[in-house]
Amino acid sequence: MAKAGNKFLYLRGEFWNYKRNVPLKFEHIETRRRIRAALNTRSLDVARLRRDALVEAEDSYWTALTIEAETHGGITDTTRRVQEHQYKAASKRALSFGFIYKTARQLTNEVPVENLMDRVDMLSAQYKGNQPPPKMETAALLGGVSKPCPEAMSVSRAFQLYVDNIAFDAQLKKSPAQRKSWEKAKRTSINYFISAISDMDMGDISREQALQYRNWWADRIKVGDEDGNRPTPYTANRHVGNMRTLFRSFFEYQGDEDRPNPFRKLSFKEDRKTKKKRPPFETVWFEKQFLIPGLFANVNSQARHILYALIETGARPSEICNLRPENIRLNVDVPYLAIREKENREIKADASDRDIPLVGVSLAAMKANQNGFPRYFDKETSLSAILMKALRSRDLLPTENHKVYSIRHSFEKRMLEGGLDYGLRCKLMGHKNDRPEYGDGGSLDYRRSEMLKIAFPYDDWEV
Repeated sequence: MAKAGNKFLYLRGEFWNYKRNVPLKFEHIETRRRIRAALNTRSLDVARLRRDALVEAEDSYWTALTIEAETHGGITDTTRRVQEHQYKAASKRALSFGFIYKTARQLTNEVPVENLMDRVDMLSAQYKGNQPPPKMETAALLGGVSKPCPEAMSVSRAFQLYVDNIAFDAQLKKSPAQRKSWEKAKRTSINYFISAISDMDMGDISREQALQYRNWWADRIKVGDEDGNRPTPYTANRHVGNMRTLFRSFFEYQGDEDRPNPFRKLSFKEDRKTKKKRPPFETVWFEKQFLIPGLFANVNSQARHILYALIETGARPSEICNLRPENIRLNVDVPYLAIREKENREIKADASDRDIPLVGVSLAAMKANQNGFPRYFDKETSLSAILMKALRSRDLLPTENHKVYSIRHSFEKRMLEGGLDYGLRCKLMGHKNDRPEYGDGGSLDYRRSEMLKIAFPYDDWEV
């Protein structure tokens, strides 16, 4: 459309030039504030024709960028560059007034009220009268510019960044096997999203894609997958939650902590009644079925001895198979295991650091392995497979929910039924005690005397 008169035209010497301010409605996609161009003509009629062509081309360009931005969730390479330019400009303006630039949300959550009022007073002092302060100064001092969008990155690349850089501290105390397991669990969730939706740009994930992913899980929960397996709501929540964590951590790492998380509040309701629990073995049944000389003779000695070490300690299988020689204290008045967190090995909780006296069959098992169990060090998954096979082949799993870990629950049940003090039970199990704690939980001699009350009879047969 032709423009009336000489709008956007001005003479520079004898030649016509073009000058146009960027319309406000296109400021979010255009880095320039003003457009200038030499029209290379002395003729006003020719200048008007060239001016009309430029206006039409620019309007079409800005409209196209707007459509592109809306199609891609408002984020394109152009809008990223615009946001970066605007953010840097706002930061410089804020500094020129003596303030560090803060977004509006940061000013609300982080800055004292008196500091915020100082910013308002600064604006008032600089621009008195009936005219409002210029828009750019107001945005610089009151946080009107959002932080720049991060560089485009696919879900798979963002996850690798998460593993390598963002969540490196979550892995510091993990052993190689623990790190591998930690990463595998989270990578499985990421691969599910990529399979169900796509390996799309993180910045393009909208609520729509998050809902599609939730619906994908809902269909599997209702009718099962191609193999007929039906995941539980708990499983689905874990995988959706890992995507939620990745999205939040990725954008916080990029400095975009204000970005709404599209995976928020998309959890499924879990039925606690249907949740599988690891039940304990019944005490009488356990004594008669497990403590039979030679029952596990064809199981390799280290796996067999770990099994026996579990019975009278209530320790986690991973704690026993990862014992170091210095944690096996046998040449003392009260032999015991010192369960400790190691520099390259993470234990479950702070309360897991504890000393457990050795009695009965567990003492015999540890005397046979004073240097620990090198075959299964940092290989608890392999240990679990061996022991489950041994228990299953001997028909020692009363239900499908019984696992090797059920031995630990049996120890806890025996302590409860034997009347052992609650604080001592927490101490031996490595559980957090919510009651006020006085002293150190009792001497090793006291602990051993209490444990002997519930220990199974052991006739010194060869373990």
